[in-house]
Amino acid sequence: MSVLPARARGAVHSAFRVVVGFLFACHGAASLFGILGGAHGRNGGAVPFGVWPSWWAAVIQLIGGILVAVGLGTRIAAFICAGSIAYAYFVVHQSDGALPIENGGELAALYSWLFLLIVAMGPGSIAVDRFWRRRHSSPAEPVSARSSSLAILGR
Repeated sequence: MSVLPARARGAVHSAFRVVVGFLFACHGAASLFGILGGAHGRNGGAVPFGVWPSWWAAVIQLIGGILVAVGLGTRIAAFICAGSIAYAYFVVHQSDGALPIENGGELAALYSWLFLLIVAMGPGSIAVDRFWRRRHSSPAEPVSARSSSLAILGR
């Protein structure tokens, strides 16, 4: 049994998605533009253009984070974000220890699982995807008893 009413659950779900996407986008902006503490939060400036995999990961973080935050292509964007940060975990952190607490990969592990949760649960009730779907879907046409019985008879 849930403590929150259904309407509030949808808003909380959406707020969760927005916060996770926004924070992830901040990592990308920091790495690409050298703002917000720079690359990796160490006042390291921006990652040089095109450097594999750092620059490409930052692009995924920025664009994917924004898409997740606004709820546009949410599941696909979250899936790509989860995969990219899981890759980062195994390439950057795993060699320093078996557990995230040992290798400094807690944030990468959390982001990966948070994005997988968003993939599984969807965007929530407040998302561009939902508004887009509502606006571009045609309302279901009511089927009269006569037309449905004719369809059954093949006429």
